[in-house]
Amino acid sequence: MKSLYIPKDLRRVFFRTLNTDRKLMFKKEFDTSYVGFMENGAKWLVENTDIKLVGVDYLSVAAYVHLVQSHLVFLESMEIILVEGLKLDGVPAGIYSLNCLPLRLVGSEASPIRCILIR
Repeated sequence: MKSLYIPKDLRRVFFRTLNTDRKLMFKKEFDTSYVGFMENGAKWLVENTDIKLVGVDYLSVAAYVHLVQSHLVFLESMEIILVEGLKLDGVPAGIYSLNCLPLRLVGSEASPIRCILIR
């Protein structure tokens, strides 16, 4: 994470990983070998950046072997919104304006959203 040189004032980030190159979001079967955050990567992000929203290009922000531990790091910070299941193929790296449009679900802890990136 440190080698990514994430600017201190950055608030929202989407991670386009090998999951996109492997087209995992288009496969019918769940693939446990997807790229996700390990506990130490999540902890570094929480402790060393001002990020408030993390988006990833597969069904979980956490690596399969660190599902609970990584999610707990993000959720215990109570400041970071997790956006999972992004389809980022055809989206080049860059700076975008982001709008997330959630469904209003009463009594729910999460919701499907539509994310709109504007260059």
